[in-house]
Amino acid sequence: MTMTTSSTASIGVRPTAVVLAAGSGRRFGSAKQLALLEGIPLVRHAVDAVAQIELVERVLVVAGAHVQETRAALAGTRAEVVACADHAQGISASLRCGVAAAAGAPWVLITLADEPLLPAAAVRAVAQAALAAPHGTEAVRATWDGRPGHPVALAASLTPAIEALRGDDGARAILQGQRVLEVECGHLGAVTDVDAPADLEYLGRPGSPAGPSTPADA
Repeated sequence: MTMTTSSTASIGVRPTAVVLAAGSGRRFGSAKQLALLEGIPLVRHAVDAVAQIELVERVLVVAGAHVQETRAALAGTRAEVVACADHAQGISASLRCGVAAAAGAPWVLITLADEPLLPAAAVRAVAQAALAAPHGTEAVRATWDGRPGHPVALAASLTPAIEALRGDDGARAILQGQRVLEVECGHLGAVTDVDAPADLEYLGRPGSPAGPSTPADA
C-alpha cells in the first residue's frame, strides 16, 4: 500500500541513518566502499550526504570485511562504524546489524555506500516525510522518476520483520503490503549505483554526473 506525501504531521524523535557498507568487494575486485571517486572513498561520499542533515540523530555505518579501513576512511566525520560479524551471510545480515545498533530510534534511514551521488536533499526529504508521516506508516522511501530506491526510512514497528530476513533479502522484501509513503526525488539529482570499476571510471569522466564539468567551448 502506498500513500502520498500530504498528511497531518506527528513529529517525533529524529531518525538514525544506517549506511550499508559491509560488502567484501569480490565482484568489484576490491573493497568497493573504499574505492575513490574524486579522491574520496565511496563510503565517505555516502556518509557526507546524510551527516550534514540536521534531522538525522546518528549516522551508523555497517562494515564487514574491511572494518578498520572503513573507520580510517571516515575519520573526522560523525559516523559510528558498526562491525557486522555475519556480513558474509548477505545484505540481510548487514540490515539486521544496523537496525540492532539503532535500537530506540523511531525510524532507521537506510542508504548504500555504493551510491556516492545520493543528494543530501533526498535524505532530508525522506527524513522530513518520515517525521511527518501519519500514524501507522511503516516505511517512507524515495522514488527516482517513479522507480523505488534509497533512502528508505523504516519504522521501529518493522524491527521483527527485519530480524527475520535472511540471505540477500533487503528492505524491499518486507515492504510488500505495508503502509509505505513514497517521496519523489528525481528532480533533486541523479543516483548511480557503482557495481563495477567501469561505473566508477564513468563517474570520474568530464561531463558525467560526478565528473568535472566540461567548458561550454571545449
